[in-house]
Amino acid sequence: MGYLPYMKESIKRVEATRQQRVNETYPRASAEEKKDVLENFHPDYADAGFKEMKFGPNKGERMPNRFADVLEAKSVINPDEIDLDNPDLETDVLVIGGGGAGSAAALLAQENGADVLMTTKLRHGDANTMMAQGGIQAADKEKDSPARHYLDVIGGGHFDNIPELVEALVHDAPLVIKWLEELGVMFDKDEDGRMQTRHGGGTSRKRMHSAKDYSGAAIMRTLRDEVRNKGIEVIEFAPAVELILDDKGQCAGAVLYHLETKKYSVVKAKTTILATGGIGRLHIGGFATTNHYGATADGLVMAYRAGAELAFMDSLQYHPTGSVFPEQTVGLLITEKVRGLGAQEINDEGEEFVNPLETRDVSAASIIRECEGRGKGIETPSGLQGVWLDSPLIDLKHGEGTIEKELPAMVRQFRRFGIDITKEPMLVYPTLHYQNGGILINEEGETGIENLFVAGEAAGGIHGRNRLMGNSLLDIVVFGRRAGRNAAAKVGKVKQGELNLNHVRKYHHELEEAGIKTDRVSPQILPDYTPEETKKKTGLVKTAF
Repeated sequence: MGYLPYMKESIKRVEATRQQRVNETYPRASAEEKKDVLENFHPDYADAGFKEMKFGPNKGERMPNRFADVLEAKSVINPDEIDLDNPDLETDVLVIGGGGAGSAAALLAQENGADVLMTTKLRHGDANTMMAQGGIQAADKEKDSPARHYLDVIGGGHFDNIPELVEALVHDAPLVIKWLEELGVMFDKDEDGRMQTRHGGGTSRKRMHSAKDYSGAAIMRTLRDEVRNKGIEVIEFAPAVELILDDKGQCAGAVLYHLETKKYSVVKAKTTILATGGIGRLHIGGFATTNHYGATADGLVMAYRAGAELAFMDSLQYHPTGSVFPEQTVGLLITEKVRGLGAQEINDEGEEFVNPLETRDVSAASIIRECEGRGKGIETPSGLQGVWLDSPLIDLKHGEGTIEKELPAMVRQFRRFGIDITKEPMLVYPTLHYQNGGILINEEGETGIENLFVAGEAAGGIHGRNRLMGNSLLDIVVFGRRAGRNAAAKVGKVKQGELNLNHVRKYHHELEEAGIKTDRVSPQILPDYTPEETKKKTGLVKTAF
C-alpha cells in the first residue's frame, strides 16, 4: 500500500530540510506562547465540548459532553431484582479491573495477608497497560532525585496537582523499578548492566526506563504471570456494574455482570479496589483513541453513583502523535519515545513548528493549530488531517539501525502497510489518550467512601491538568501497590452493616429531580460502533448490552 503520490510529494519537502534539521531543533515555547496555543487550540478549552453537572458530588462543575451523558443515565440493573441477602461470593479484598493497577493491587493485598478476588471485564491483561509503549519514569540516577521528578510532575500538570499524591508518586518510583525488575521485567540496559534512561516531554533529566517500545506489555505480562503464580482467583469477562454499600454508607462489594452467561452475581467484600481504567472509548469530541476496547468509564460511573467525588474531569490528554494513515491504524499510539530519540513534527511545507519535547498538551495544540489554524496539514483520503513525524532523523542522529533496535514494534506495525519508518516519516494527529482526572483519592488510595480504594487511570489528582510521559505506567504500580496494601490492612477493622443498593434508587430520583428524562443506561461496558443509520433500519435500541 504505502503512501499515495501526493503524500510522497509532501515527503520530498520534508526530506529537503532534513539535513539542516539534524543539528537544529525548534526552540521551547515561552509561557505566553504556551498559554496562547492551549487556549485557542486545545480541546479542553472549547466550551462547546462540555456541560455542567446538575446533581451529584460534582454538581455545578463542567464535564465533557459524552462523559456527562453516561453519568446522566440510569443504572443497567433494577435494584429490586438483585438478591443481596445471599451473596454468590465473599472475599476480603475485591479488585475490580485486570490491568496493571489491579494486578499490582491484588499482589500487595495478598502479600499483606488478605484473601483476594479479582474480576475483570475481558481477559486478565486486556487493558491500556498492555498498550503503553514508551516507558516508566523513576529518578534513580546520580544526577536526578525524587525532588526534581516532583518539580517536573507539578510543572507539567500546570501546578494543579494534589501535592501529596505527587510526593507519593515520585517517592515510590525507584522502589517500583526495583520491584518490577525483581519480578522479571526486562528493562533496557547498557552493556555494563546500568539501566538505560531517556528524556520524555517536560522532563529535566533522563529518567525514562523502557523495554524497547513495548514497555507496558512487558510490565503487564510480568504482573499477570505473578498474579497467576500466586494463585489469586481471577474472574474474567465479568465487569462490575454497580458498587454495593451497607447501611453505614461503607462500600461492601459489587454487582457483576457475566458477559458469557448474561447473568448477574453479587460479591460481598470487606474492602474494594476500583482499577477500571479510563474513558477513551467514549471518543470525547469525536477524537480517535489509543485506548483499549474496554475503556468506557465504568468505574467512574459506579463511584459517582455511590457518592464519590471526581477531580479534574474537565481535563483530558490528547497524545500529540496518534497515527492517521493508513486508515487501519487511525488512533494508534506513536510513542513519545520516537520524539525522545530525536524525531520532529514537520508540516506540509517541511517546517518544524514545535519543540519535540514540549509537554503533550502544548504539542497536541500546536499540531491542531498547524492543521486547523494555519492550513499546513496533510489531508488523508478519508478527510483526516495530520503532520509528519520525521522518524528517519533518528538514524541520522544516532546511527543507522537505531530505529530497528529501539522501536521494533513500531517498525513492524507500519511495515505491514508498506511504510518503512526508517526511511519515511509517519503521518500523525492528536488522539484521545488519557483522562487527567478521575475519582479523588488520598495518598493511600482511599476515596471519600469508606472501604473503597482506587488505583490507576480511574484515580484523579495525581497529574493535575496534564500528565507527563512515563508517569502513567508509574502511577498504576505506585498506587496499585498502595491501594492493595492499605485495603488489606483495613480488612480486620471492617464492621459491615446490612447490604443495600439504596444509592442507586437515590440516583434515579436525583435524575428526575434535575429534570433529566432519558432511556440511556450505564455503565456502557463496551463501545457501541453501530452506525445510527443501521440502528434506524433495524430498530436497534441503545442499551448497555
